[in-house]
Formats: sequence, C-alpha cells, structure tokens
Amino acid sequence: MAEKEMSFLDHLEELRWHLVRSFAAIFILAIIIFANINFVFNDILLAHLKPDFATYKFFCNVFSSIGIDSSFCNIKFKQTLQALNPTQQLMTGIWSSLILGFVLAFPYVLWEFWRFIAPGLHSSERKKSRGFIFTSSLLFFLGILFSYYVILPMSVYFFYNFEISDAIENNFKLEAYINLITNTLLGVAVFFELPVVIFFLTKIGLVTPEFLKKYRKHALVVVLILSAIITPPDMASQIIVSVPIMILYELSIHVSKFVLKKQQKNVSKSPRV
Repeated sequence: MAEKEMSFLDHLEELRWHLVRSFAAIFILAIIIFANINFVFNDILLAHLKPDFATYKFFCNVFSSIGIDSSFCNIKFKQTLQALNPTQQLMTGIWSSLILGFVLAFPYVLWEFWRFIAPGLHSSERKKSRGFIFTSSLLFFLGILFSYYVILPMSVYFFYNFEISDAIENNFKLEAYINLITNTLLGVAVFFELPVVIFFLTKIGLVTPEFLKKYRKHALVVVLILSAIITPPDMASQIIVSVPIMILYELSIHVSKFVLKKQQKNVSKSPRV
C-alpha cells in the first residue's frame, strides 16, 4: 500500500516531533548525569589532572621499557581550577551535563534523524539504515575515545606545564578548562564522521575518488595545521593526531570508490529503453 503523501506543514509537524524526542532524550540523560555530577567531574572531566591517568602511565611504561627517562613518570599539576563568580560551578555543571547528554544520546538522535528522512528514500536504501546508524555511532565514539585518551592528556599536560616566564603562574578558569575538554571531544568526534560524509557526498555526485586523491596533499597540510592547533606544539603529538585522521581520509577514498562502483553496477543492470 502506498504511503500517504504529506503536505509541507505535515512534514514540519513530523520534524517537530522528531526534534522533541531527540531533545527529550538529551535532557533525560543530562539530568541523570547532573545527578551524578561529582563522579562525572572527578573521574571523567577532571581525570586528566590526575598523575595516574591511564595515558600518562602508558607513556611512562613505554619510555621506561626502552630506558628513557620520561616526564610522564613524574607528573604534577600544582594549579587548581578557579570559579570566578558564584554561579560558575552550577552553570558549568549544567552545560557539561547537556553536552555529555548529547554524546550519550547521539545514536538515538541519529536514529530519529534517519526516521525523518527514510520515507523519502527507496525501500532498498531504507534497509541500510541500521548500518548507517551503527557506522556513524561507532566512528563518533571512536573519535570521543581517541580525543579523551590521546589528544586531551597531551594538551592538558602541555598547557599546565608550559611557562614563558617564572613570573607568570598558570591559574586556569573552570569554564575555560571544561570548554577545552568538551570542545575537543565533540570536534574530534565530528571529524571522525568523515567517511560517512564522503559516502553521502559521493552519492549525490559532489565528490569522486579522483577528487580526493588529487587533493590528498592539500588535505595532509590541513590536517597538520589542525593537529598543530589542537595539540601541544611538538612533532610527536602532531604525528599521533595526524595519522588516524589521514587513515580516515584514505578510508574515505575507498568508501567513495565503493559508492561509485555500486552506482555503475546498478546503472548497468537497469533495463534500457
């Protein structure tokens, strides 16, 4: 039975309810997170300020195993974060809860988005929805983990210990520190969605494998610049960040090839008039 054709206002009403359910999921998770705000801050958001954080211990063990003395084995964070107005801790807790609520609700939000656009797709494309949601969510959370365990520890360690003069003391605001954590988490997670973005851009004809190959060197320069911005200014940190991103870029080229081959195969199978 054919689906009932919807008017423009009907589409807007449908979109409104998808957005309502998505925001409701985010708010519910945010409330749960805020109810456990002490644990969230002490063991998650501020965990990089602990000398025994997993990444610091890993680098310490690696360098020690090859006989190199490493500062990662003797990390100290003398400074404490400062809340400079009466409401800053409360507002930072609320805002952090909302961001983390979005992170946890991401697969559901993606599912609601897919439910909205699915009626306009062919039946064969609808069957791929689960794969799309799973792949996008997997890449998103891989970006979160990579940012949390690789980029953020190096960034926090560098900024807390970098000094241009002994006369200047690092006293960071709570809001600025949490913004660094949450913005980096979300920024890297979104960047990890590159293969999914390339998939859709190839399907609508805006990107081809040849285009991606042609501008591979330009992409490498952009990635190195981005790595220099979000990591401490040393070559090792930039390489650690750049390698996974370039792997994603190469994966995107193969994704684009796969899409084009499938489109060409479907065209060759279609009956000629």
